[in-house]
Amino acid sequence: MGKTKDGGAKLTTKRYEKELRKLQVELCHLQEWVKTRGQRIIIVFEGRDGAGKGGTIRAITERVSPRVFRLVALPAPSDREKSQMYMQRYMAHFPAAGEIVIFDRSWYNRAGVERVMGFCSKDEYRRFLALCPVTEKYIVDGGIQLIKYWLEVSDKEQKRRFEARITDPVRQWKLSPMDLPSRSKWYEYSRARDAMLAATDTKHAPWYIVRSDDKKRARLNVIRHLLSLVPYKRLPREKIKLLKRSTKNEYDDQASLKGRRFVPERY
Repeated sequence: MGKTKDGGAKLTTKRYEKELRKLQVELCHLQEWVKTRGQRIIIVFEGRDGAGKGGTIRAITERVSPRVFRLVALPAPSDREKSQMYMQRYMAHFPAAGEIVIFDRSWYNRAGVERVMGFCSKDEYRRFLALCPVTEKYIVDGGIQLIKYWLEVSDKEQKRRFEARITDPVRQWKLSPMDLPSRSKWYEYSRARDAMLAATDTKHAPWYIVRSDDKKRARLNVIRHLLSLVPYKRLPREKIKLLKRSTKNEYDDQASLKGRRFVPERY
């Protein structure tokens, strides 16, 4: 067994997939409980560029229904949205009964990229930090469970991941216009993170920080922690019996496809 960069035992792909499978089974039980009980949950994922938010979200959502686990990754606001109350465009995606909404970046853009890159004024930034805890208290008091994760990647690992994106054609799409400038503003982002945590890490909506240099471990740790925060129970399910195919009106339904356009079978 190999070693990680910090000297710990490396998590093999086989063990990772085994552990992930067990956790994804539990996510399916969580899903049924949320649907049956009409629960509403919001999960916020924030962190530096290249911290592994996308891969963690995929690990959560790949075996569950997109009708229950809804992913929200909003683009830059339109001119119309810029004229609205800041939280308005996010609230439009909040969960109804039986839904879990995952925000891949969220209203915390104002505390991070908007602050560092100068996309908001100092007054808008200060107002956000002052009002965000109050708004989140309103959300929680309204019956929505709000869970917030900050994925923390090291300077060295972020550099390695960015370099991989630059050279790998299947990863280049991950490079956003903000990624490269964010490398040169490492400490500005660190200070913005610290200010955000100081203002919005509250009892009713705490932040949970995830070390994400090891992507596989980070994904497993997040899913296990998420499952521990929701008091779900495994619900009994009726046994499913597959019905036999009826032979009524039987005909050769493959012959009727003769002459149609098929995709060439090259593999």
